[in-house]
Amino acid sequence: MKRVHLFLLLFMTLWSMFNSQCSKAFAQVGEPRTDLAVGVGGGFVMNRMSFSPSIIKQSMKMGMNMGFTARYTCEKYFNMVCAFQAEVNYSQAGWKEKFDEGSDLAYQRTIHYVQVPLFANLSFGRERGGFKGFLVIGPQLGFCIGESERKSGDWSDFVPPRQLVGGLTQYDLKVQNKFEYGIAGGLGVDFSTKKGHHFLLEGRYFYALSDIFSNTKKDPFGRSANGTIYIKVSYLYDVIRTVKQ
Repeated sequence: MKRVHLFLLLFMTLWSMFNSQCSKAFAQVGEPRTDLAVGVGGGFVMNRMSFSPSIIKQSMKMGMNMGFTARYTCEKYFNMVCAFQAEVNYSQAGWKEKFDEGSDLAYQRTIHYVQVPLFANLSFGRERGGFKGFLVIGPQLGFCIGESERKSGDWSDFVPPRQLVGGLTQYDLKVQNKFEYGIAGGLGVDFSTKKGHHFLLEGRYFYALSDIFSNTKKDPFGRSANGTIYIKVSYLYDVIRTVKQ
């Protein structure tokens, strides 16, 4: 429950900040903007699950991420450009287990998500015809649309590090909580042309506050959450522009 409160507090804080900045823009404290850029992006992800108890040895699991982006800019306040950014992405998470040296065993679980990040976007630099750096931070929602596993090697003599309730192991558990929420943030660079084309490179991190498995006292895991690093490139185009140069 504390994680839900933290998520809601962050969401309300960022929403209040965004509304405050936009209100200032209409009051002409800064330079008002009504710019809208839309486009696509994609890249790769590196994911590691946070398990408690931490009985599962892991290496970074690689996956992919791709989707759509919309960025609405409402104000330039001194040298800072304030915007709201929303995305709809397909992304792969899960975990890849690490076994003892010399073992022929291999296992990885891929969890497929539709994710919706809702970001405050703060940038510094040239709005047109050059580079600017930016910071994105905000809540991220996700929904599991499926999962798959890949298993190889001779498992006949394998003894799991710990058996779960009823003699099960982590390999028998399927995703129980399909809805995911957490906090994401990152840094990037935006190269724009004078005709409204934007080419972005960024890295961000997602910290899940929700668990994929049930976490009551009778359940085997107290925590089972994704931690994801994203490296992505995006292309945006200004469909509405208030700054021409």
